[in-house]
Amino acid sequence: MSEIDFYVPARAMAIFAHPDDIEFSCAGTLARWSQGGAEIAYLLLTSGDVGIAERGMTKQQAREIREAEARAAAQVAGVTEVIFLREPDGMLEATLELREKLVREIRRYKPEVIIAGDPTTLWVSEDYINHPDHRAAAQVALDATFPAAGQPNLYQHFEEDEGIPPHKARKVYISAWGEKADHFINIESTIDTKINALRAHVSQMKNWDPEEMIKQWAAETGKGKEMKYAEAFRVITLVNDKDWEKSKGDPYVLDELQEEGSAVEKSTEE
Repeated sequence: MSEIDFYVPARAMAIFAHPDDIEFSCAGTLARWSQGGAEIAYLLLTSGDVGIAERGMTKQQAREIREAEARAAAQVAGVTEVIFLREPDGMLEATLELREKLVREIRRYKPEVIIAGDPTTLWVSEDYINHPDHRAAAQVALDATFPAAGQPNLYQHFEEDEGIPPHKARKVYISAWGEKADHFINIESTIDTKINALRAHVSQMKNWDPEEMIKQWAAETGKGKEMKYAEAFRVITLVNDKDWEKSKGDPYVLDELQEEGSAVEKSTEE
């Protein structure tokens, strides 16, 4: 896809475990989308409250620090909303109860695109095992996205009690490494935004400046793609372009479109 045809969704939601996960993985893409007019929401499942290893630091203090840092980082990237579910940091599980919470947020925000991690990624490198919270967040994000958020007969109480109808996202972008990726986004214009957003996580960066490493990773991702810096994804399209334009993710309309298509196909066969 050329830069002229660069895809920008109307709304996108990034669902990750901790403050700073988004900045490390996909903030360059989200910043580009924001600059292109997209509304962006961050849904953070924990507040990273066990992520500050300082003597005397309480979980409450850490939560306040990390939520403030997450909001500051989101502001750098042009994000319009940050939601904290405040699940137990370091003990996150992809439970049915958590899935229900995510379904509510997805239906309420109605994103065209959802970005999440890859629950199957365990061995990241020779010196890092993917955090169990990352894997749990990725799994529950996908389970909530499809099929749950778009099924009218699941979690009906959201529509009945709160007026929040079901919603089916158009696309899912899985933040990916190596051979798992099939879609690359040029972030040369937003690499500095990504880095500055990451710097907002002062409690995590401490005296370390992430610029050199982030640029190295992004350059390696863009190598051979005619991109100086890139972020990589695996993209799943849940609703085709034609049906999305007519439905905007409304599963009732999508069902009607499917019935119309089946009727046309049947009449053609006859």
